[in-house]
Amino acid sequence: MAFAVQTVDINGCKLSYRRGGGGAPLAYLHGTDGLAEWPAILDTLAERFDVVVPDHPGFGASEMPPWADDVSDVAYLYLDLFETLDLSGVHVVGHSLGGWIALEMAVRSTARLRSLTLISSAGIHVKGVPKADIFMVDPEDLARLAYADPKIAEEAAARAGADKYQDLAILNRIASARFGWQPRFFNPRLERWLHRVNVPTHVIWGEGDRIIPPAYAEAFHRLIPGSALTMIPNAGHLPHVERPPAVAQAMQGFLPN
Repeated sequence: MAFAVQTVDINGCKLSYRRGGGGAPLAYLHGTDGLAEWPAILDTLAERFDVVVPDHPGFGASEMPPWADDVSDVAYLYLDLFETLDLSGVHVVGHSLGGWIALEMAVRSTARLRSLTLISSAGIHVKGVPKADIFMVDPEDLARLAYADPKIAEEAAARAGADKYQDLAILNRIASARFGWQPRFFNPRLERWLHRVNVPTHVIWGEGDRIIPPAYAEAFHRLIPGSALTMIPNAGHLPHVERPPAVAQAMQGFLPN
């Protein structure tokens, strides 16, 4: 599926995004690694949906505006993006950092949202269940942690080792630190507002996630009213990359056209 690269100005931020497919709008919000490796599941989704895939501010080809201090600023930016592109009834799919952004959007306004799909989402803290500190782990070791399958993990580690000094990888890590450094990848105030998420929400998690443990999936499921939960066996922190058919099947049953 061909995706066209486009740029739009949102409140002085030049935001780069890719768009492809047709149908109801679906926005995919990426995790801390950005879009250096394109998730093939997006091509599958573009067979049913008008898929919009932005680079977060400071990631990829998007600028980092001086006013973007935290994830709440990014959430407002994407709400403005949907308005600028005249998108309504948007299915928002967020992975890790992207899931956190999606939740910050939803507790503020769901006027333009139709559903949320949270894949291994950041955003909250479960007492006594630490997350991996991605800033203290070498990129190769982090890649190994991200997958349940040792073969896939070693292949990812080799790519990370080759790319870790490339400009794009460095920019992505800097942007990740700006939004998730302190406290590490959660907003202490978010949990108290998750009851405001009033669109259908699907929590998807890898059973073998060693970066954000599965206890977080249960917490989100408990805190978001009426949410669905799907655990993906034999998958780590990137189940949509490691087990795309299983995740696509789970999403197929949840996402209306």
